Amino acid sequence: MKRTPQSIRFLINRYCSSSIVTLSIFSILVLLTIIISLRHPSVVSQSSLSSTKASTFLSDNEESLPELPRLAYLISGTKGDVGSLKRLLLAVYHPRNYYVLHLDNDALDSERLELAKYAKSEKVLREFRNVMVIGKANLVTEKGPTMIASTLHGIAILLKQAKWWDWFINLSASDYPLMPQDDILHIFSYLPRDLNFLEHTSNIGWKEFQRAKPIIIDPGLYHSKKSGVFWAKEKRSAPASFKLFTGSSWVVLTRPFLEFCIWGWDNLPRTLLMYYTNFVSSTEGYFHSVVCNHKDYQNTTVNHDLHYIRWDNPPKQHPMNLTIDHFNDMVHSGAPFARKFAKDDPVLDKIDKEVLRRSGNHFTPGGWCRGSHLDKDPCKVYGSPDAVVPTPNSKRLENLMMKLLESENFRSRQCK
Repeated sequence: MKRTPQSIRFLINRYCSSSIVTLSIFSILVLLTIIISLRHPSVVSQSSLSSTKASTFLSDNEESLPELPRLAYLISGTKGDVGSLKRLLLAVYHPRNYYVLHLDNDALDSERLELAKYAKSEKVLREFRNVMVIGKANLVTEKGPTMIASTLHGIAILLKQAKWWDWFINLSASDYPLMPQDDILHIFSYLPRDLNFLEHTSNIGWKEFQRAKPIIIDPGLYHSKKSGVFWAKEKRSAPASFKLFTGSSWVVLTRPFLEFCIWGWDNLPRTLLMYYTNFVSSTEGYFHSVVCNHKDYQNTTVNHDLHYIRWDNPPKQHPMNLTIDHFNDMVHSGAPFARKFAKDDPVLDKIDKEVLRRSGNHFTPGGWCRGSHLDKDPCKVYGSPDAVVPTPNSKRLENLMMKLLESENFRSRQCK
């Protein structure tokens, strides 16, 4: 899967002459190294291997590979989702990353306890100590601001408890990965670390009248028992001091941007948080409006949520459940994640077997797993978390990134 030097020079010239003025020339050139990132499935990305170890993986004429990122996940569920959360954790787990698991207030205390015991008793999780379970559950109302409050709570825990990480990713129990973490870490290592991935638009259309102008009150903000939101009779006008943006609830956001949202030295994140307290489905607009209304971040957006999602026509409130009929489309989309899946749907087994190479209640294999590939669980023997072995699936993510970051797609779709 090599590229010729001629094609590399062609792409460098094209990118350097493009209108992507917000990225430094260095960042653009780093980005372009994606095109040479895949030489063979056995190529290893690494960040802190010794020169002796590195020589095992790199030929004499290859340059050092870029530093691997760390990802921080918030994985959320509700009553009856313990099994799905465990399965999802095993599928997306990597020792380099951090994970916060949250079962909302609808779940039983026994379910939270089961999840916490699992995180402490599983050998690998106990060794790397990178999985946290929220013990005091948040009450989450589907259409209310308690959902964004729960997300911000998870982010705050990751900022406080986890060492440095680069991107935050939120997933639910109905999500599932479409490639191993090694592939994601490998491709993301070539990206500028200031890119925020979120689907967004200022063309809010019908949402202006059905979500922005209505005023709601979420009882979950002051009651301990879940109930639906209350609708006020009065309407409000569209804001004049900032512009509303809307999009997908699923995001991949940078740590510096989220530090701004949590610890913000500017009042914008708090102003928008107060506004979205009375907004229907605030997770579909809060981060989008913050990032697009601030000059330091509005040019860092990539207009994609990195999920494969299928909607009915016309769209309903929730996307359709993905099945085996969608397998080829979702895998070839290049998206690293997909949603939504019914619990234990057969398509999950197919993804495990044919894409993740994961079997039973075991981790998705990666470069950190030192056991034989013939073992059912090659991760029962593990080594350095800095050894990453990309699979051919990473080529699909590479192609998606190249498409998203082409000048005609990237700049023209930022906060418009």
